[in-house]
Amino acid sequence: MKFNYLARTEKGGSQSGTIEAANRSAALDVLQDRGLLVLKLESSERAPFFAKEIKIFQRVKRRSVFIFFRQLAILIDADVSLVQSLRILGEQEDNPRFKEVILETADKIDGGASFSKALSNYPKLFSSFAVNLVKTGEVSGGLKESLEYLADHLEKEYYLISKVRGAMTYPAFILGAFVIAGILVMVMVIPNLTSVLMESGQELPWSTKLVIFSSDVLRNYGWLLFLLLVGFGVFIWKYNQGEEGKAQIDALKLKIPIFGKILKKTYLARLAENLSVLIKGGVSIIESLNISGKVVGNAVFAKIIFQARDDVKVGKTVSSSFESFEEIPPLFNQMIKTGEKTGKMESILEKLSIFYNKEVENIVNNLSQIIEPLLLVILGIGVAILVFSVFMPIYNLAGSI
Repeated sequence: MKFNYLARTEKGGSQSGTIEAANRSAALDVLQDRGLLVLKLESSERAPFFAKEIKIFQRVKRRSVFIFFRQLAILIDADVSLVQSLRILGEQEDNPRFKEVILETADKIDGGASFSKALSNYPKLFSSFAVNLVKTGEVSGGLKESLEYLADHLEKEYYLISKVRGAMTYPAFILGAFVIAGILVMVMVIPNLTSVLMESGQELPWSTKLVIFSSDVLRNYGWLLFLLLVGFGVFIWKYNQGEEGKAQIDALKLKIPIFGKILKKTYLARLAENLSVLIKGGVSIIESLNISGKVVGNAVFAKIIFQARDDVKVGKTVSSSFESFEEIPPLFNQMIKTGEKTGKMESILEKLSIFYNKEVENIVNNLSQIIEPLLLVILGIGVAILVFSVFMPIYNLAGSI
């Protein structure tokens, strides 16, 4: 394979060219043996269309990111240099996209950039929270500890989100299957039964007429309904991209029965965890609030956190700012106030994070137990309506013959 490279010579000059090697790692070794500091190295050969990898299948999972930081901390603790550690992890990474990012990060650091600066070039993979925590570790000389904090934090967040999504998957699957089955019955079964009922000449109940009307609409205008649903989905997605739209949708999410409560406690757990890790890592309270607001994941809570950041700048406390927002529970705010008075803010926040994580887990576990009978009731009602509306007139017709 041929590779284009850009490198810095020992005298400080720049050099570019093409080199042929079996793979990228071999090309890098050859250039380094020549005394060159490689700044950029990429393949010059264009792969055929059928050999190109589709980007959507190269999505980097959250789990891969926290495993990366944990393995990096272990290698650094073993006195392996940062650049060498990154190259080791890059070569063993299976995901092509993540492998490319790790190796590019190693090249940037080898070229003189800091680790945090190199990570900041990939905001979709490494949040401002991760970048700032790494930067704190670089400044304080405790990079290993910062990476361990970061890995622990990302792992907790990953498993919390996975648990919430897992609780939502089952009811979504059952409801989806029910809707599909209902549509198939309406399109394929009801029309045949309708012709029999119409020929009988008997007066049909209003529920039967409604089912027949719905069947006709689905058969004749189903494509239009599908386009309208897709259009509505695209509109909501686009609307959510705007600042005002996202704020309104995020506020609406918090008001959804049951699920809004889960989301609210999830954001509180995330806020407490973020602040705890950042403050423990040596980041100032103002910067910690600024970073937490960017990564909390909800526009309503982001606004609250940014307001607290601005209030702290003018001399107020975090608790005095939080107490004016109903989204912040009194218990959460009282614990923050206690942390401010005792000077143990990070430990108080850590306890709050544990408390709200357990609260979310308890709600999700209870929700899983409630949803099954609730779904059975909904499905039973749907089947009962269908039987009463369609099959009862047929039974009446059969009985009159």
